[in-house]
Amino acid sequence: MNKLVLKGFLLFGFCAFAQNAVSEKDFKSVEQKVIDWRRDFHQYPELSNREFKTAEKIAKHLKSLGIEVQTGVAKTGVVGVLKGNTPGKVVALRADIDALPVTERNDLSFKSEVVGEFQGEEVGVMHACGHDTHIAILMGVAEILSKNKDKIKGTVKFIFQPAEEGPPPGEEGGAALMIKEGALKNPDVDAIFGLHINSGTPVGTIGYKPGGTMAAVERFVVNVKGKQTHGSQPWGGVDPIYIAAKIIDGYQSIISRESNLLVEPAVITVGKITAGVRFNIIPESAEMIGTVRTLDPDMKALIIRRMTEMTEGLAKTYGGAATIEFQNNTAITYNDEKLTEAMLPTLQKTAGVENVVLIKATTGGEDFSFFQEKVPGFYFFLGGMTPGNTEAFPHHTPDFKIDDSGMLLGVKTLTAMSLDYLNKK
Repeated sequence: MNKLVLKGFLLFGFCAFAQNAVSEKDFKSVEQKVIDWRRDFHQYPELSNREFKTAEKIAKHLKSLGIEVQTGVAKTGVVGVLKGNTPGKVVALRADIDALPVTERNDLSFKSEVVGEFQGEEVGVMHACGHDTHIAILMGVAEILSKNKDKIKGTVKFIFQPAEEGPPPGEEGGAALMIKEGALKNPDVDAIFGLHINSGTPVGTIGYKPGGTMAAVERFVVNVKGKQTHGSQPWGGVDPIYIAAKIIDGYQSIISRESNLLVEPAVITVGKITAGVRFNIIPESAEMIGTVRTLDPDMKALIIRRMTEMTEGLAKTYGGAATIEFQNNTAITYNDEKLTEAMLPTLQKTAGVENVVLIKATTGGEDFSFFQEKVPGFYFFLGGMTPGNTEAFPHHTPDFKIDDSGMLLGVKTLTAMSLDYLNKK
């Protein structure tokens, strides 16, 4: 690109951004509200598919802004529709709203003391992944955009999604159920944006990656059948625990010897084994439960095929039998390359070029991916760690913390992305 063309491109981009710009005064007017909302949601968290009060608070706020609101989507989800002053495309913004069965362990003034029930057990409940910040950020964006309808060419759809962490056993939920119940329809969504706060990166920074960004997550269950016998006479039976060990060892060879890890990383983890009742009895059966994480569709197909073959084949080799069942939890969180490229200048304009960082993929999963299977989507990471901190507590842990000051950049970024996308010719 020659200097004249580049200069023209930058000038055109600046003009477009200037036309879409929201005043700093508007953003400052919602900053404390966003912090207060976040702290309220943090203090009173609710588990997946049980986010009743959370949904009520969201719906009440959206209605107060004059936004068309639909409740009860995918059980407790809330969808808001804001039409601009002129017709155009439809962009969706998504925030997840559920908390985790984690007992909070810190000294925050708004620490959760909530106790709930998870799989029949009494548990502490905590926003240990930052979904409270996502809700508050999107509520702030809704308020900003509702005051700037004259700048919206088209429609903004606000999707507050329950059960991102997974619905309770035996229930449907999450992004898949929201799609099934029409969250991307009426009006039909053209593109969708989402973010995730990150406790390990400093406030003021944004991380992004085109293409595969977060992993497809498969939960698997292996049932091994053997033949029970006395522990002193293993030759009198078939040991399912021994077979299970061979299968686990075999799985790792799929990663280390059959998967091209130069394409993308992949992980197979067995997280639970259940077998036997006594030290001196070789049991009749064993069960293994685990997860597969992949970032490339072809690698995913290879790994699942080889796990199936290996499960059945190794069990037979050692005199037993085994089956494996997979349950898809998330697809690959795949950032549409063209949409990512189009939005990168917006990220850089909002956060500063030096604060927008190209990152590597992560093997964590995110059901935002199901939206991306239906429409082009872009998902990015927002810094939430206090600058200068040397220790960041990981997500899904009792000590997890987020710096409130990081949320305003999230509000600004999603606002700018919405306007720039809708007003782009």
